[in-house]
Amino acid sequence: MTKQNEKIINSSVKMLIISEDESGQRIDNYLLAKLKGVPKSLIYRIVRKGEVRVNKGRIKPEYKLQTGDVVRIPPVRVAEKNDASISKNLNKVAALENQILFEDDCLIVLNKPSGIAVHGGSGLNFGVIEALRALRPEARFLELVHRLDRDTSGILLIAKKRSALRNLHEQLRVKTVQKDYLALVRGQWQSHIKVIQAPLLKNELSSGERIVRVSEQGKPSETRFSIEERYTNATLVKASPVTGRTHQIRVHTQYAGHPIALDDKYGDKDFDKQMNELGLNRLFLHAFSIRFEHPKNGETLRFNAPLDHQMKAILQKLRESK
Repeated sequence: MTKQNEKIINSSVKMLIISEDESGQRIDNYLLAKLKGVPKSLIYRIVRKGEVRVNKGRIKPEYKLQTGDVVRIPPVRVAEKNDASISKNLNKVAALENQILFEDDCLIVLNKPSGIAVHGGSGLNFGVIEALRALRPEARFLELVHRLDRDTSGILLIAKKRSALRNLHEQLRVKTVQKDYLALVRGQWQSHIKVIQAPLLKNELSSGERIVRVSEQGKPSETRFSIEERYTNATLVKASPVTGRTHQIRVHTQYAGHPIALDDKYGDKDFDKQMNELGLNRLFLHAFSIRFEHPKNGETLRFNAPLDHQMKAILQKLRESK
């Protein structure tokens, strides 16, 4: 009998055969996708206890599935979740539909608004992926190809097939994907700063907050910059990351002495106050352009995501005050 405040995610033993599209992924990631709403800790527990089996044998969480594998998934019960968070965000879910720039059977290209995390987690139980799953309940597979910080807006790729995810990850690995961002930074960007190569080290504070800094012990990181427009006390720059480190553009601009407007981790309070007074209340970092090859037919695709109304209005005010 189900206990009060418990929800059955999987009511009976299931035997699932792995398709070619599903092969190559770890069993723990496969189970997380199949048993939506089940915490990672419970996934690991049922694998460790041998309740999950592949081809009738025990496996480890890092086991990589092969085409034709038979996976046994046991019945799973989890604590009932309060759905208020999703209903509270229904307007955001509906608004995301209008931000889809392109969609086919392989992928979705989304113009992500600022203020929405790509994934529920870190104290958030609602993100882009959760919203898209609510919008596309029939979709068997929806996974992020890459990430954007919560406060960064712009182009985000979501794969609708595992084969598309693998292909796009490979394109990212060999650096054939071209991503360009627009950032409004403090002061007059110096024309000679065209490339910043500064290694980045990620630190996690006791609160769980991530802070990144330039350090010799860090990972090699490179961003290319060009000036788009100059204003009296600010510059609009185009930033093209060659590597994809956490907070890379934000830390590299700070390192150059030109932090991004309204950056609560790496910004400048006086500059932020000036931009605030002009009506800016979000990080001015926007992934405005991407170029990559379609994972199925190899066609070169390029997408541009327009700036939101607030960003356009701020730039217009800065032009007028020159």
